[in-house]
Amino acid sequence: MAQWQEWLRPLTVPDLLALSAGVSTEGRALLVQMLHKWLLMQGATTPAVGLVWFNLGVELATLGRPADATAAYQNALLLRPDLWQAAVNLANLREAAGDAAGAAELLGQALQDDRARITLFNQRGRVLEGLRRLAEAERCYYQSLLIDPAQPDVVQHWAFTRQNMCAWPVFGPPVPGRAPADLQAQSGALATLSLTDTVAGQRRAIADWLDRRWANAPAPTARLAPVDGYAHERLRIGYLSSDFCAHPISYLLAELFERHDRSRVEIYGYCSSPEDGSDTRRRVLAALDHCRLVRSWDDDSVARLIRSDEIDILIDLNGATAGDRLRVLRWKPAPVQATYLGFIGPVPVPELDYLLTDAFAIPPHLAADYWPPPLYLPGVYQANDSRAIQLPSVSRSAEGLPDNCFVFCCFSNAYKISDRMFDAWMAILKAADGAVLWILADNEWAAANMRARAAARGVDPARVIPADRTDPARYRARLALADLFLDTGPYNAGTIASDALRMGLPLLTLSGEPFASRMAGSLLKAMDLPELITTDLPDYISRAVRHATDPVWHAALRARVTPAKWHEALGDTPRFARAFEDTLLRVAIRPRD
Repeated sequence: MAQWQEWLRPLTVPDLLALSAGVSTEGRALLVQMLHKWLLMQGATTPAVGLVWFNLGVELATLGRPADATAAYQNALLLRPDLWQAAVNLANLREAAGDAAGAAELLGQALQDDRARITLFNQRGRVLEGLRRLAEAERCYYQSLLIDPAQPDVVQHWAFTRQNMCAWPVFGPPVPGRAPADLQAQSGALATLSLTDTVAGQRRAIADWLDRRWANAPAPTARLAPVDGYAHERLRIGYLSSDFCAHPISYLLAELFERHDRSRVEIYGYCSSPEDGSDTRRRVLAALDHCRLVRSWDDDSVARLIRSDEIDILIDLNGATAGDRLRVLRWKPAPVQATYLGFIGPVPVPELDYLLTDAFAIPPHLAADYWPPPLYLPGVYQANDSRAIQLPSVSRSAEGLPDNCFVFCCFSNAYKISDRMFDAWMAILKAADGAVLWILADNEWAAANMRARAAARGVDPARVIPADRTDPARYRARLALADLFLDTGPYNAGTIASDALRMGLPLLTLSGEPFASRMAGSLLKAMDLPELITTDLPDYISRAVRHATDPVWHAALRARVTPAKWHEALGDTPRFARAFEDTLLRVAIRPRD
């Protein structure tokens, strides 16, 4: 100890900060010892010493010692209350420990320092958004943009939060120097599908989002897969996903995995999903021939694992959605790479070869506008699970619905509902006397904003009846209680559209230009229900009104929407699996003889 004291005593705070800046990975443990011993030797507790406590906290956190790092950051803040970096790091540790409310509180206190306001507004907004305290999160993001409007990532979170709150218009609050069109262009990949009804607009916004995201990421150094492919007896299909859990993607794909013909294909799964303990997750993982759990792996390592497995065709199931592993594709770990089902829009990643779809969802005359180019499945693009569903008993009265009126419904996520579409629904209610709109509103702000909008459009807010989220069985059962599902646009229902039709509930859709705007139309075309596909808003409104006011016509059409018809057109998974495999075999790359 005496030797340590002799060596450390003359060191100043700048000396220690310089040592911290240059430390190697191997020297981090030694640096922690040095910083701690130096701090114990100090008789004075000055603000400058607070910087050393902060650096000690950083090193301890890097070494995986969160409790010790927490104590170091707390000491730093005692000496330097204005050290907002310590507040941010301490909040991160509290959030990681499960104390998200404590993290939000700490960030709120730290916002008193003007120098830290942008960083802390953004950090606190993200934490509050995760807590579903959406109004507070939206205010944080907006305050940050008022200070610095040129923050694309903040625009993205702000816009998506407002979409989930049904706070219309989404870009209504003014941001200094920014036009609504500029903000919309930076609204992120998923939000773009609800905001833009052109393929070109979607592709441009998503490409910009990817460019921002990968701006500081190292580019892959080499293509991993051989150009000429492999000579496997059976086609090796790799599915890459973070949604092998209780998620709509797995609800749709579980039976496809089970029905793959093992005499001609072999199935690999690269799973980044959370361990949610669900029956769906167990079923999906059991259906894979080879399951690789890679959630904690970096993208480079996942790509090299796929290459070592000699995957013939790699299918990305996320696209530009939460948890995606698009960077894995940049190494080209498989000779052929496609994206499917997870993101219904352009995915402009150069190493992607195909977007799996059908000829209604992406008409051939628009194929050149997409990247990757479409690979057409015969019939309908959407896989489905045909297993029998055990449904609970439900009733209109138990769901808070009137028994003797026409019930329109929409159970799509709130971010898919545009103000233009909601206004169309209000026009429908005004023309359909006594009808109600039963709508998913899973947060208090969405419900309040929808009812306020109804009142502003001259509709009794009581005719807009919010539905809560529920378990999958009850959600499907209660679909049958409604009379007509009103689809959203320009981002249609996907899984929910199939569920509605399966339960015998007609769905009225508005088909536009992009894939996202033609999902439901693809399903309706497969079921031979063209009367439920519209292409302009006035026709959409008039047809919805006719359903509510012409009971004979409505009953005749509803009689054609049956579970048996659904099974024949959409739920024949063995037939779909063969067509899916045939399509992949057609584009697989094989070595030349």
